[in-house]
Amino acid sequence: MAHTSGGAVDVARIAAMDAREAARLLKGVRAAALAGDRPPAAPRPEIAESWRRMLAGGVHPDRDARSRLLSNAETEERRQVSPLREILPVLREGLLPALDEALHIMVVADADGRLLWREGHSTILRKADRLGFAVGADWDEAVVGTNGVGTALVARRPVQVFSAEHFVSSHHDWTCAGAPVHDPRDGRLLGVVDVSGPLATMHPATLAWVTSVARLAEHELRVRHLESLERLRSVAAPLLARLTGRAVAVDPHGWTAAVSGLAPADRIPLPKGLRPGRLWIPQLGDCVAEPLPGGWLLRLEPARTAGAAVSRVVLDLSRPRAWSATVYGAAGSWSQELTPRHAELLFLLAETPRGRTAAELAAELFGDPTRTVTVRAELSRVRRHLAGVLTHRPYRFAEDVEVELIRPEDPGLLLPHSTAPAVVRARLGNGGAGGPGGGPGRDRGV
Repeated sequence: MAHTSGGAVDVARIAAMDAREAARLLKGVRAAALAGDRPPAAPRPEIAESWRRMLAGGVHPDRDARSRLLSNAETEERRQVSPLREILPVLREGLLPALDEALHIMVVADADGRLLWREGHSTILRKADRLGFAVGADWDEAVVGTNGVGTALVARRPVQVFSAEHFVSSHHDWTCAGAPVHDPRDGRLLGVVDVSGPLATMHPATLAWVTSVARLAEHELRVRHLESLERLRSVAAPLLARLTGRAVAVDPHGWTAAVSGLAPADRIPLPKGLRPGRLWIPQLGDCVAEPLPGGWLLRLEPARTAGAAVSRVVLDLSRPRAWSATVYGAAGSWSQELTPRHAELLFLLAETPRGRTAAELAAELFGDPTRTVTVRAELSRVRRHLAGVLTHRPYRFAEDVEVELIRPEDPGLLLPHSTAPAVVRARLGNGGAGGPGGGPGRDRGV
């Protein structure tokens, strides 16, 4: 970032300078900017914009501000629901092998600037701890000043920050490069992947490296999205084949998986908070929405002839390791196989028409009402496949859905893997609304 008289800082040339010389130059640029004097070189545009935001927002240039760290439970809950979790293998493969030699660390932050994952050279990790650059910390630009995480989130583009380009002076011994990661399904900003290290390790190519890995991660999300559309298509195709009217199957973001009687469209804008039943969609008109695993079936029918979206759910726990939930609607039925944990959760909800809070479910599953993070994360996954069938606050089956619970003939074979207190009681005949035999656990009508 050496400069010519009156020119702007140049990244490539300063990277070739001695670290102490580069730091002196950048500190001179920052000091002049803070004092309103003519700097020896103009700060780079993205840095100048960030500094203006810091001055307007009252961030202190020489006072290290730190927010409250998230607790382990809060951090884990954010990790579980973040799409960034799906691309960690890509980020690790692209960045970690070179981090030890480069004396850098990798940090992955969510769209709020909260650090959720951090890996890399052990010595640099310890230095980062002293700076407050730790898992659970808030590195929003408005909290800690110009930096590779927070500034990349605001700018919505890759950003590299050297030494005294950091607005807060305690960060001047560091260099960082952050690239935002977007959801290819809707363009939503998911967070930032950042590589940081001591100033002496700075290199102008670091930003290009981090950016290319972030683009690979977005590509992985795109591939996963196409795979999910294919799974949705395999479920929707038999239903569409039985329909005589017009219909379209879309994922939760409106991307089309299959159509019948309509000209295909790549994407259909969906209303927020889509629920089963009748609705109006500008691109389609009057519709009836029915939940599908990983999406929705939208049937274009006159409101007077449209049937109920979902009328019945059968939770079949009668066969060991072959548990399923079958959803019946006007367009037909579909089934979803259940994992052991999801079978436990749905059993508990089928037993309690009023619903249960996360704490109540945690107590019934683990005997520990504080384990709500795990419960919420698992139910978030269940609801991806049973959207509209399950509601929350509290968690329960939808009010207008008939729920049938089929148990094993032998009560001792009910979810035999489970150690959940509520399931153990049901196996012993000390709990359960549906009795020890097969048949409905409850029926709430339509």
